[in-house]
Formats: sequence, structure tokens, C-alpha cells
Amino acid sequence: MDLGVRWKLHGDGRTPAPGAVVRPDERLSWPRTVGLGAQHVVAMFGASFVAPVLMGLDPNLAIMMSGVATLVFLLATRGRVPSYLGCSLSFVGVAAVIRADGGTSATVTGAVFVVGVVLFLVGLAVRRFGARIIHATMPPIVTGAVVMLIGFNLAPVTAATYWPQDQWTALLVMLFTGLAVVCLRGFWSRIAIFLGLVFGYGISWAFDRIFGRIHSVDASGKLTDHWRLDLSGVGKADWVGLPDLHGPSFQWSAILVALPVVIALVAENAGHVKAVGEMTGDNLDGRLGTAISADGVASMLSTSVGGPPNTTYSENIGVMAATRVYSTAAYWAAAGFALLFGVCPKFGAVVAAIPGGVLGGITVILYGMIGLLGAQIWINSKVDLRNPLNLVPAAAGIIIGVGNVTMEFTDTFQLSGIALGTLVVITGYHALRAFAPAHLKTQHPLLDEGTSSYDEEGRPGDGSAASDGTQRAKS
Repeated sequence: MDLGVRWKLHGDGRTPAPGAVVRPDERLSWPRTVGLGAQHVVAMFGASFVAPVLMGLDPNLAIMMSGVATLVFLLATRGRVPSYLGCSLSFVGVAAVIRADGGTSATVTGAVFVVGVVLFLVGLAVRRFGARIIHATMPPIVTGAVVMLIGFNLAPVTAATYWPQDQWTALLVMLFTGLAVVCLRGFWSRIAIFLGLVFGYGISWAFDRIFGRIHSVDASGKLTDHWRLDLSGVGKADWVGLPDLHGPSFQWSAILVALPVVIALVAENAGHVKAVGEMTGDNLDGRLGTAISADGVASMLSTSVGGPPNTTYSENIGVMAATRVYSTAAYWAAAGFALLFGVCPKFGAVVAAIPGGVLGGITVILYGMIGLLGAQIWINSKVDLRNPLNLVPAAAGIIIGVGNVTMEFTDTFQLSGIALGTLVVITGYHALRAFAPAHLKTQHPLLDEGTSSYDEEGRPGDGSAASDGTQRAKS
């Protein structure tokens, strides 16, 4: 069986020839391949350890399981879809809602485990019926609205939790990160979040030396005098050791809050597969279902031991575009580095010491970008918001999601925020569409409807579907 773990040497093994690319089944020399793997780790690093911190999960375990998830994905797609799987930011808002209702880390991972199961089943459905099934249930107006409300629902977390811990550090980090995103070029722009964190560490350390302790709320919300940057835990941490593992716990209320993120994950995977196919020149349309299912399996594995869910990372697409190296061998090397980081508790202690003010500055930009990716889906798909069939359900769902509106059905069951907003968008759109006049029903699909002539093995087949290049809502 071809598992995609054999690579032909590209040229002399040093650099791609002018105008050529290193294809997924090729590689450069092993030292260069390992170096590229390290570059992929740096590219995914910022979001992949910020996300578990924001979710209240172990960053060491998150990094380690991202390596495991990447290996699972590469094996499932048989080395045809080069991709790194890191922690999804789309679940940060879900985790915040679950914890606000008294949920624990086990409750969070249990809810997300179920999302992984649903994602796996969606992938199987796409393999069987083609992406037309996605288009039928989640047209661009629905997908964009759900991604938008997921991102903007996080605004109170920044405003109430992180920013008040150190407003001036937050402001400086926000400005620096914004400048890095806009002014830097190439690889450095893609790791702007990571650079912002490093800058925030430095500013917090300097402010502690210059101004002493700060009088503000700490991470627990208590008003105290405390150091902005407390590295006492780093010295106590071991260099080598396994992260803490725990099993998931399942609660219906938490599961209902998490399920809408399936929509964002499907859009992420569809956009990733299409983008990689366009860059490599391969027709990967038939691989979409496998990619979605593999992401679901990887998320189930991670959450079953207490880690966060995973998704394909667009940061690593940028690395491939810059280097013209699409070799899956580099991703195997990246996964190996991630596994090594995961068994270093001292690394986790450094991550856990990120000052709240630094996270305040980072999340102002990060959460807003997640939300605006929903608008980007609308733009790419040419969604007409002058059409009331599109406008009404999206407007209602976004306000419900952002405002955290609550509907109480019984004394023990209620829906609010992300879950209720998503339900309103999906059911509202399809209910209105059933009664709308014909001239309002014209729309552009999120995915092509059965235009591919290739099956899962890349052979001519009965048709599958491809993404229109919709960008991922990472997260």
C-alpha cells in the first residue's frame, strides 16, 4: 500500500530548478528537508500555542498532538496533500463559553471530541456524494456568517479578561503586531503573531524593571499587585517529561455550543485543499472528503487525551509558496520537531508565563481577523447582501452570536451565543428560501458542484467538487 512515505530526490537535492517546484512526492537533501521542517514549525508556532493557552489547555500537549495529527493527516491522504495540522482558533470562543458556564478542561475536550466525530462523518459524506452536499446545506452566506459570529463572539473575552491586566502593554503589543502584519514581508509577515508575543515578553520584562509591580486584575480577576512577567515556574519545570493527559467529559449543553464550529472547519479544509491543488498543479478535488475526515480523526485523537482540536494551517501554505517546496517529507520533519517540543515541560512553562496584557494586544487583532474571515468568504463568493434572503438570516444570527443572546427552552436547557446564532442562520436561511420568490434564489456556490472528473485516487471518476479557494477561518 502506498502511504506516501517514499520521496524521489528533486534534481541535485539543493534548490528547485528555475520555474520548477518540489512536488509532494519529491524531496530535497535530508539536511535541507529537516531545515524546511523547522521552518514550518516556526510558521505554525504562534497560533498553535496561543490557541490552547486561550482555551485553558496544556500548550505542551497541544504542540505534541499537532505533530501526531499531522502524521495522521499525511498517512490518510497518502502524502498527496502537504499540510500541517495545528490547534484551531475557531474553538477559542467555544471554550470560553463552556468555561463561563462552569465547564472544566474535560468538558471542553469532550465537546470538541464530538465535533471531531461529526467532521469525520461529514468527510465520509463528501467522499460519497461530492461537495454538492456542502453547498446544499452551507452556502457562502451561511458559512461566512457563522465564521463571523464565532470570531466576534470573542470580543468580551479580550475586553473583560486580558486587556484590563495591563492596558499599556496591550496597546503597544497591538500596535507592534499590526505593524508586523502590514509592513513585514514574506516569512516574517506570516509569523507576526509570534513576533508580537516575543515583543510583549520583552516589554513586560522592561516595564517590571522600570515601574515595578503593576496594580491591576490578575489572570483570576482579582485586583492585586503583581509582576507582569512571572517566570518562576520556568525554573521549576523539568527539561524532559510527558504532558498531563486527561480524558474527555460529555455534556449536552457544551456539545451544542461546540457543534457550529464544524461549519468553519469544513470551510478551512476546503480552502486549504483547493489552494494546495492550485499551487502544485495537481487536481486534489477528490481528496477533499479524505482531508475533512482525516482532520476529524486527528481532532478525536487529540481531544481523547486532553489536547485541543486541530485544523489545516494556512501559515504553512505561505511557507510552501515562498520556498516552492511542497514535499510532504518536510511535514514529517515538522511533526518530529513538534513531538520533541511536546515532551519539554520547560517549554510549556515559558508559554504559560505569557502576560495577560500581551494576550490582550494579540487577541484584539486575532479575534477580529477570525471574524472578518467570514466577510472574506462573502467577498470571494460574491454574496449579494442586498438580497434580503441573504441579509436577514445573516444579520439576525450575527447579532445573536455577538451579543450572546439566550433562549431558554426549559429550566435546564437553553441555547445562546454561538450555538443559537448558528441555528438561526442555518434554519432561517433555508426556511426563508423555501418561501422566497425565484428571483431571490440565485447564488454563487461555496464549492463547485460536481465539476471534478477525478476520484479519491486521482483517477477519472463520476465527479466530485472543489472549493472556490475560500480562505480558512483558523482558528
